[in-house]
Amino acid sequence: MKTPKLLPWYARKAGVPIERAEVLWAKAVRQATDETGWVGNAEFWGASMDIFRQLLDDEKASLCAPRVSPLLRLQRRLWRLPLLALEDLMMASRTRWLRSGGFPRISV
Repeated sequence: MKTPKLLPWYARKAGVPIERAEVLWAKAVRQATDETGWVGNAEFWGASMDIFRQLLDDEKASLCAPRVSPLLRLQRRLWRLPLLALEDLMMASRTRWLRSGGFPRISV
């Protein structure tokens, strides 16, 4: 049976390898077949996706992978703070300079 086109996205979102997500999809299809008794109708596909998402959530909870991305995003923002402050200072200086008239005019 074919896997959904969004299976890699679901797997990446849950932090699960695609091969493991394919195994979980096959398990979800088997469980949905047992629950609904049908294959191929809307009720079957809805049950398959619900079971698949639940299996992915269970798999995600069982993984011991540390979540590093929020820490990296925070570090990126902290590194940018001095640059943003300098940019604001330069814009304020420019605005003040332009309001004061800029370069003095020399009459000839």
